[in-house]
Amino acid sequence: MNAYIYNKIIKLFAYHYHDGLKEGLSQFSGQSRVALIFATGKDAPVHICDPQNLLHGHEPKLKEIYIDSDNWRKNAIYASRQSVLDQPLPEPNLQLAGLISYGGTSRSIFYQMWFTEHHPNICSTGPTERWLEHAVWLMSQDVISAHSVHSGTSGYVLAGYSTRAVCDYIVDLLNVSSGIDMQLPVYQVLSTILNISNTKEEGQWPKGEISFIEPRLISQLDFMAKFPEHEQPTLSNAKHIRKLLIAVENADRKLVSNGKHVVGIATGNLPSSRLTADFRKGHGFIRINGDPICSFIDGSYHSFTQQAKLVQLEELLLDIKFLSQEKKHLLFQSINKIVHHAEDKKHGCTLVIDLNEPILNISGQHLTSPLDLKKSNNINLAQSLSKLDGALHIGSNSELYGFGCILDGFTVPGEDRARGARFNSALRFTSQYKNVIVVVVSEDKPVSVVQGGVELKALCLWKPTSACLGNPPLLTDWLTKSY
Repeated sequence: MNAYIYNKIIKLFAYHYHDGLKEGLSQFSGQSRVALIFATGKDAPVHICDPQNLLHGHEPKLKEIYIDSDNWRKNAIYASRQSVLDQPLPEPNLQLAGLISYGGTSRSIFYQMWFTEHHPNICSTGPTERWLEHAVWLMSQDVISAHSVHSGTSGYVLAGYSTRAVCDYIVDLLNVSSGIDMQLPVYQVLSTILNISNTKEEGQWPKGEISFIEPRLISQLDFMAKFPEHEQPTLSNAKHIRKLLIAVENADRKLVSNGKHVVGIATGNLPSSRLTADFRKGHGFIRINGDPICSFIDGSYHSFTQQAKLVQLEELLLDIKFLSQEKKHLLFQSINKIVHHAEDKKHGCTLVIDLNEPILNISGQHLTSPLDLKKSNNINLAQSLSKLDGALHIGSNSELYGFGCILDGFTVPGEDRARGARFNSALRFTSQYKNVIVVVVSEDKPVSVVQGGVELKALCLWKPTSACLGNPPLLTDWLTKSY
């Protein structure tokens, strides 16, 4: 039986699930990879499907979890006994730096854990976790299905799952905050939001907010203006709703909807269990209780925050051998927060990432004790210091050593006077010093990553999956080869 399940998992992963998940998640979050770790039975060995080396660099942690300890297997044995009708019970996120994971155990597949990138510029990991959760559920059902036609469609389902993934996560959150008797038609609301976002009024994209409130809570609101019940505009009339948004542009007012109609216009505090569509002229955000869940643009939902992705910096950090995956992830997150703050506040800044040991002595305002940027109050201070003239000096340990730093150097080929002093100083400085990366944020939004006197461009070196799919090795063999 285990051999049958093993062979079926291989076929499902190779021909349906991998391409479907990778395609869907890449459209939702940017270029993404997918990996799977599974065991077919309680005594079966652990196998790994990682055709694009997503899990490379996490070998010590995977060895600790799956080889050095048997806790995962004991937990799965207990959970599989509780599974009803082959419904998988969830296995928790493994909390690996730079990855999102979700797994499950069921009677059909003893254990499966799915992985994908945790892109640093996403609004929330929730929709991606729901996506992987659905892959767990589909795999559990497809393995025991006698009809291959059903499993053949699973890849297409996973490729087009973005709106449903967002919906599943929102429903989970609203159920917690408002109760399981929620009546708000979330999926229909999400479809309506996309229709409105694509509707122009006098050549202008929509701007303003619509808050969707549970129908039973509407009576508690203090409306500035409320429409008679028989005259309330229906959400299906996207053109009419787009016109109404003009009334709440650039104001602290919001349109209020019960999920089917626009009930009126309100301001001030609204119920915490609310879904808000924040239209920003050409793009927008979905928020739950004020927290961002995802963005939307061009008629589809995405996980990213519509800010600079810093792909080049991510690739550079991945190539650093002397830093652990966790330290790389924390350093990238710190840089990301400072850069995005500068973008939001519309000011330029320069960040020097110093990978030398000891760090360079750069002219500027030094600190007697460096600031640990992993702490939120310190990252807030660093964001404010980035407004000052000069660069922030940040070490590989995610600590700030100085600010207002002057980047000197000799003239180099490739300078561009049109790019300004920050950019050209970064070219000169990095041409003089090794193991230094400079990130430059311009006031007009472009973000540049500079190393060795050259501005870097994004480059993807991932192998095409058609060239690397095959029989998944035992995790023990994979770890031996990786080490």
